[in-house]
Amino acid sequence: MKKDRKVVLVGTGFVGMSMAYSFLSTGGVDELVLIDVDTEKSIGETMDLQHGLPYARQNMVIKAGGYEECANAEVVVITAGIAQKPEQTRLDMTATNTKIMKSIVENIMASGFDGILVIASNPVDLMSYVAQKVSKLPPHRVIGSGTILDTARLRYLMSEYLGISSTNIHALIMGEHGDSSFVPWTHAYIGTKNLLEYLDEEGRDLQDLNEIYHQVQRAAYEIINRKKATYYGIGLSLNRLVHAILDDENAILTLSVLQNNEFNQEGLYIGVPAQINKQGIQKIIKFELNAVDQAKFNLSVNTLKEIITSTIDPILENASTL
Repeated sequence: MKKDRKVVLVGTGFVGMSMAYSFLSTGGVDELVLIDVDTEKSIGETMDLQHGLPYARQNMVIKAGGYEECANAEVVVITAGIAQKPEQTRLDMTATNTKIMKSIVENIMASGFDGILVIASNPVDLMSYVAQKVSKLPPHRVIGSGTILDTARLRYLMSEYLGISSTNIHALIMGEHGDSSFVPWTHAYIGTKNLLEYLDEEGRDLQDLNEIYHQVQRAAYEIINRKKATYYGIGLSLNRLVHAILDDENAILTLSVLQNNEFNQEGLYIGVPAQINKQGIQKIIKFELNAVDQAKFNLSVNTLKEIITSTIDPILENASTL
């Protein structure tokens, strides 16, 4: 195993700490540094994790620190930002979290950081756009968690419905990590068999799967209404993403990636399947969307572009002229 696999986490809320705690079970990280605007909380969280190290998968250095710790980190994960409230959409948080993200990224880059930025703060597609603009890092090294969790939710629910292991369900959610996402069903497979063919042979109705998608779409709202926040699923999803980077996996995950006409759109971050390794995004996995799915993708893009134009760009431009 490569030594000095250093990960810095900015934001010690429920999401960040769910990811941090998961590393004790999975290993794969040599050093984990926690940064938070509330330094006492980051120290307390560090102590709590350290006390579990005797039972962890591997030994690691866990400590609280400042932004100077980013200088030699391979990966910096940002989860900081205001939390989503019941019935509040992710897009509702844009203005406040844009300002928070800008400040965080400026501090990270001032350290001399030259690794990979992973963004999980919501709205994640827009915050990934902000992070890349502010950091000026190459786009392939600024990555949003995108629809990685949405896709996991979809695969889990499909597995329950079809009675097939989720590892053999190859389906994904594309677009915004939010209300305008969609499933390209014509590119979904059960093992090596096209999903639509499988459903036809089994006498099952695609409408049942559309209902499953709606459950995925509403999942965060349902969880937040019941327990005020969602964090275990995204924490494990971030663990998976960080391992794909550190282990140089060339894994294909649905991530928020800068578009360059791979799906007939450009200039923004949005959830698509992408190959990822220790260099960051190796490439976006392109395929032909049918007319219906292309229209859904365009709608998702336009939803985000409108927010970029009306809210994000003015904040970034005004800040640059101060």
